[in-house]
Amino acid sequence: MSQDSSVVLSVHQLKKKIKNRLIIKGISFDVRRGEIFGFLGPNGSGKTTTIRMLVGLIKPTEGSITLGGYDVARQPTDALRHVGCIVENPELYSYMTGWENLEHFARMLPGVGAQRIREVTDIVGLGQRIHDKVKTYSLGMRQRLGIAQALLGQPSLLILDEPTNGLDPQGIKEMREFIRRLASEGLSLFVSSHLLSEIQQMCDRVAIISHGEVIAVGEVDELLQQSGSTIVWHVEPYERAREILASDPSVQVLDSARLDPELDGEDSAGGRKLTVRMEQERIPEWNEKLVAARVLVYSIGIHHPTLEELFLRLTEGENIE
Repeated sequence: MSQDSSVVLSVHQLKKKIKNRLIIKGISFDVRRGEIFGFLGPNGSGKTTTIRMLVGLIKPTEGSITLGGYDVARQPTDALRHVGCIVENPELYSYMTGWENLEHFARMLPGVGAQRIREVTDIVGLGQRIHDKVKTYSLGMRQRLGIAQALLGQPSLLILDEPTNGLDPQGIKEMREFIRRLASEGLSLFVSSHLLSEIQQMCDRVAIISHGEVIAVGEVDELLQQSGSTIVWHVEPYERAREILASDPSVQVLDSARLDPELDGEDSAGGRKLTVRMEQERIPEWNEKLVAARVLVYSIGIHHPTLEELFLRLTEGENIE
């Protein structure tokens, strides 16, 4: 059990066995106060099973989950009051107004009255429409009302499963900005999503889960730096340049066509593009070597990896949920 007050959620060596099959194989990670933590996993990786354990819907076989300093297994009431959760589309009564929906859910929570309903309505920006029937709401407004519902009990952690699912590009942008604002006000957010570009723009740290195991966890920028940038050399003659670069074991020549079909083949300016993984500091040295060997260097580009590329490399191309 984590004693660190900056940690809102602590998952330690979590395991889940279903019908004698180990689905979750000892995963561990922490979510800190005020951060947006992304949770990524291919289809069947155990992402949904993990979320269900986090909110007490199913019990782990082994390991521990600590929420707000309380053990979910031993102190479920104290632990779960620290978390609000929306799994996919929030359950709402479309024939009632937004306010009536919030009143209905507030009755289940001790000490939550009209003042708190007004507060969460302002937080999610539904002030103008809160007294309209939910059936008149757009998908983005329904998502916001669902978040308002999850915030009624003043949780320290909000779990959002696919918060941008079904939203148009403008709705996705608004949701991303909204989630960022919640974090800036001290709330911790645990976000699972299949939109990797969104996770990259939105999250401070991520955990990547595959086959029931966490295979990477850390700050997004840090993980991307560790995965290494690629250098794209636009050269002629291609084979001579490839031979020179491949002669050094510290330089990894990549299959350009597999990485990106547009990187391989003839270019309108002449020459071809050769993609390698190497230390950026050695670019001037290799440029000199190539020019000395009568290789024409038209351009040198640095391609920084995206979270999607890192994800596909770590999970060996599995499909994400």
